[in-house]
Amino acid sequence: MSISGKVDPVVRRITVADIAEAFGQGLRDFQAAPLVGLAFGAFYAAGGVLILLCLTALQMVYLAYPLAAGFALIGPFVALGLYEVSRQREAGRKPSLMQIVGLIRTRGELGWMAFVTLFLFVVWMYQVRLLIALLLGVSASFGSLQEFISVVLTTNEGLVFLAIGNCVGAGLALVLFSLTVVSFPLLLDRDVDFVTAMVTSIRAVVMSPLPMIGWAATIVLLLAISALPYFLGLVVTLPILGHTTWHLYRKIVAPVAAEQPETIPVAGADNVLALPRTATRN
Repeated sequence: MSISGKVDPVVRRITVADIAEAFGQGLRDFQAAPLVGLAFGAFYAAGGVLILLCLTALQMVYLAYPLAAGFALIGPFVALGLYEVSRQREAGRKPSLMQIVGLIRTRGELGWMAFVTLFLFVVWMYQVRLLIALLLGVSASFGSLQEFISVVLTTNEGLVFLAIGNCVGAGLALVLFSLTVVSFPLLLDRDVDFVTAMVTSIRAVVMSPLPMIGWAATIVLLLAISALPYFLGLVVTLPILGHTTWHLYRKIVAPVAAEQPETIPVAGADNVLALPRTATRN
């Protein structure tokens, strides 16, 4: 039982084939509603450009690389509208941008998940600054991104910074992926608390570790590559990944009907309720 007293969602095991199928379904959703998808993708890319401009104004443009690497962490939050587009298409309704935004605003638990996402993004950026201070010097400052990359790639301290930073970043990305890959779609789809949603998301990763970690690596790689040309590639990449995540959620979390307790007849006794078990998919 969840902390809200409701039955926990049933989590099913998935395979790489399920991810490939979900990707195809996500691509079809994007083709069916391209303008909505491009709108959310453009919003995500514009956020990256705005942060980059702020770094330039503050003479901290050397943080552009870790920013691009960490920007993938807030992708699940921005993709909320894309999940709703896929959900509306499942119900046979035409997606409306205003209806999507209005519905998201009514889901209070999504605010807590957004806080978790943004908090880990801030942690990522602060640990980058901490590593720069510890390994490259407290007063380290770089006039350009090229100078920063040169120091990182040509000095022992820079190589250590690169290795440790990437390891820490990979760890944070895996933690956030485990917390959000199912939780955001689940909170949008059902009336559950955000703690139950995070626990369900972690259960999904633990039950199918190799496919899920492989999918996480794919997301980070695609978003990082898309962010290289001034975040412009994110305009298309984000909606496709967002729609795919929704369909993957549908394959991972069993429908509500499968979570209802079953009544088992017992001879000479009242019927006994049997709670649903964690389901598996072959």
